[in-house]
Amino acid sequence: MTYSYYPGCTLKNKAKDLDAYARSSARALGFELKELDEWQCCGAVYPQASDEIATRLSAVRALMSARDQGNALVTLCSACHHVIKRTNEDLKRSEDLRFKVNNYVKPEAPYAGETEVLHYLEVLRDKVGFDNLKKAVVKPLKGVKIAAYYGCLLLRPSGDMGFDNPENPTIIEDFIKAIGATPVISPYRNECCGGYVALEDKGQAQKQVDRILKSAGDMGADMMITACPLCMYNLAVNATGHKLPVKYFTELLAEALGVKEAQE
Repeated sequence: MTYSYYPGCTLKNKAKDLDAYARSSARALGFELKELDEWQCCGAVYPQASDEIATRLSAVRALMSARDQGNALVTLCSACHHVIKRTNEDLKRSEDLRFKVNNYVKPEAPYAGETEVLHYLEVLRDKVGFDNLKKAVVKPLKGVKIAAYYGCLLLRPSGDMGFDNPENPTIIEDFIKAIGATPVISPYRNECCGGYVALEDKGQAQKQVDRILKSAGDMGADMMITACPLCMYNLAVNATGHKLPVKYFTELLAEALGVKEAQE
């Protein structure tokens, strides 16, 4: 199976591991991530103004490119996924937005939200299947207690994202079970890490991430995993209290599949 792949800017610099482990794991699981040609920054932040066209156009072009290749579009970065998925939902709903976007971009075939947008975790759950992932594991992480950290962007708004139950998600815990580890449920796993607040009020972001990490540690976690580069930055850099190790979920996936060493 081949998927069009939108890596996003951060996965080309600060979050190279998130990308590299995902690619090697995809090969091990028998699917291909075909990086889009000439993709552009998604904008990182979803525009709230319904009539804002320009800042949606890079997401639209990625969606059109995947549609023209006949593939679903896979993302990894939580921010990229959030922007692209919500933009696609906007195009499905709004005739006015579709008209303006197609009039501006002038694609050979008008675009109306046809592309299926998937996060890598959704590929594992809905396309590969966690049962099949479990069968592919060669180095199960037995005895390792792992806390999932979802953050905000994957889950909300749930009507647009359709990722999981925003109040009681399970996809990352099910992933943890599939790679042989033990999930640890933390009450702050779907709370905001502080996000871009760290730029204006670092102290407030530090309080939030300390609360998140301490809660997971108190529940017995050996480490925490995330899919979001911004969450990774805040949890790994801005923490001042409980120093719980934080890793990208793709690193543990690559380890369980026996392909991690090829990236190191």
